[in-house]
Amino acid sequence: MSPRTGLSIQDLLKAAIQIADEHSVGAVTLASVAKKLEIRPPSLYNHVDGLTGLRKELSKYGLKMLYETLAFSVVGKAGDDAIRALGHAYISFARKNPGLYEAVTLIPVSDDRAIQIEADKIVTLVLKVMDYYELEERMALHYVRGLRSVLHGFSSLERNGGFGIPLDLDESVQLVLETFINGLENNKERSIEK
Repeated sequence: MSPRTGLSIQDLLKAAIQIADEHSVGAVTLASVAKKLEIRPPSLYNHVDGLTGLRKELSKYGLKMLYETLAFSVVGKAGDDAIRALGHAYISFARKNPGLYEAVTLIPVSDDRAIQIEADKIVTLVLKVMDYYELEERMALHYVRGLRSVLHGFSSLERNGGFGIPLDLDESVQLVLETFINGLENNKERSIEK
C-alpha cells in the first residue's frame, strides 16, 4: 500500500459511511476503513481515537446530516404541514443512508458532549415545530419523544425487514403521521377550551 497524502477526517467518514451503508455499522472497523482507503490501519489514529472514536465521529456526522435534512424539510412550513414534512424527511434519510442512520443511534447521547450538542439541535428544531400547537414545554417534550419513537421505530423495522405484509409503506407512514397530528390537534383544542 502506498501512503495517502492529505488524508482527512472527511475521507475517513466517507469511507466509513460507504461501508456502513453497504453492509452495516458493525462492518465499520479500522481494518475495513483502512482497506477501503488503501492505507495501513495505524494511519487512522492520526484522525480518530481508535474504533470507538471513529464510530463517535460517524454518529456525530450522521446527526449533523439528519439535522440539516430535517431543518431543510420544514423551511416555510408550520403546523401539520411541518410535522408531515419532518416525518417524511426523517424516514427518507433513514432509507437513503441506512448505515449512517444506524450510526446515529449507535452511541448513547450521554457518552459524548459533541454528540449531545448535535442531538440537542434536532430536539430544539422539533420543539420549534411543536410551538404551533401551543403546548406547555413538558407536554411538547413528550410529543417530541413520541414522534421520534414513531419515526425511529418505523425506520428500524423497515431496515430490518420487519414489515412482511404487502402494504404500501409510504401509505403506512402517512397514516401514522396523520394519527400523530390528530393527537396534537386534539390536545391543542382541549388546551383552548380550558
